[in-house]
Amino acid sequence: MEDKREKSLAKINAEYQSLIKEDREADYLSAQETFQYIQNSTAKYHGRCVRTLYIPKIFREADIKIFEKAVTDLYGIFDKVMKAYAEDAEYRKLFGFDKTLEELILREKTYASNIPIARIDIFYNEENGDFKFCEFNTDGSSAMNEDRELNNAIRLTKAYQEFAAKYEIHTFELFDTWVDEFLCIYADFAKNTGHIGAGENGNPQVVITDFMENATEQEFKIFKERFERQGIRAELCEIRDLQYKDGKLYTKEGMAVDAIYRRAVTSDIMKHYDEVTDFLQAVKDNAVCLIGEFRTQIAHNKILFKILHDEKTKALLTEEEQEYVRKHIPVTVNLEHGKFDYEEVIKNKNNWIIKPEDSYGSQRVFAGVEYEAEEWKEKVDEAIGKDYLLQEFCLPYETKNLDLMQKKDAEYRNYSNLTGMFVYNGKFRGIYSRISQSEIISTQYSEMALATIWIKD
Repeated sequence: MEDKREKSLAKINAEYQSLIKEDREADYLSAQETFQYIQNSTAKYHGRCVRTLYIPKIFREADIKIFEKAVTDLYGIFDKVMKAYAEDAEYRKLFGFDKTLEELILREKTYASNIPIARIDIFYNEENGDFKFCEFNTDGSSAMNEDRELNNAIRLTKAYQEFAAKYEIHTFELFDTWVDEFLCIYADFAKNTGHIGAGENGNPQVVITDFMENATEQEFKIFKERFERQGIRAELCEIRDLQYKDGKLYTKEGMAVDAIYRRAVTSDIMKHYDEVTDFLQAVKDNAVCLIGEFRTQIAHNKILFKILHDEKTKALLTEEEQEYVRKHIPVTVNLEHGKFDYEEVIKNKNNWIIKPEDSYGSQRVFAGVEYEAEEWKEKVDEAIGKDYLLQEFCLPYETKNLDLMQKKDAEYRNYSNLTGMFVYNGKFRGIYSRISQSEIISTQYSEMALATIWIKD
């Protein structure tokens, strides 16, 4: 089974590469069109355009089925962990959240969905379908627009057009699918609370909100347009500017808000708690439907990787779920004296990575493979006792690609891969593919993104 799968994947990528051998000049010229498209596209974050390569990330229908099952199994475990958090004070202590955040997490549920939106990043082995989890991103999940624009761009290339003539190519729609699920969750909220939307025919009026200095604003604008296509009034608003008065939450422009698409991550909200009191009070009073609720922090915080291996969690899970954790969740411990084997970590630096318990955007992440022995020792010593986790390092799967955007005589080289699974209301909805020249896939290093396509078996 594995041999057949490996040959199939290898054959598909080899076919794509063979198309490029035929006329390098024509491929280079089409790559320049692609590059110019991206430079003028909406795929920008704080003025920086996404970087990409000539060959898209290709998956098969069989891979999609693996991703769908991975999500279903993981979310079953999430549900059990989140139920235990809500019901068991001793279990809650494992997470170590402060009382203010804990109170927000423990708010009574107004809709069934535990994690409305997420991007679950995995290290995926394309030869055998195995994977290890890298990160669980919840409310701040982004890059839907990058995938959309990269797919628009890659269609301009000669090799893609020839490949598309041979295969039935599919891409992922990541905007309307989220609007659909968002409205389903709101309907559940309205049914449970009796809330009536302020829009036409009782439709909800939606605000997309974040700390705008951190926001992917172009992406927000596209989501706004997609809500409006479905007859839903929507606005973007800085979270600090939301105003709560007379039992209603209002945007800066004066729109009464029924439902919030929260892109502000919980750690930022807690950091600026006193600046967002109107937003928080409206949520506490159930004057608005908050999508997602603060309980998503249970999955988002990296401490969950450690807790999933804890005996108290094992007691919640079936034997199959325990095996799933052993197989797919990297070993993770607190980076504190007495909690890990210091000599082993220093000696075998390539086996370990240091991550903060709660962050995003790959900030303050240090992998042993990136440092000389003495530098690694310094990083470990500096991080001990400062809310960092020590985690088993997963070597990413490598694939060959070509940077024809930069030069005509570019040569194939290996790139490390990270696969981000978009999950809307518990359903797998698409992929965001990132690559890097190093073993670390992060904006701190040489991260790039690829258009993602899949073909029927």
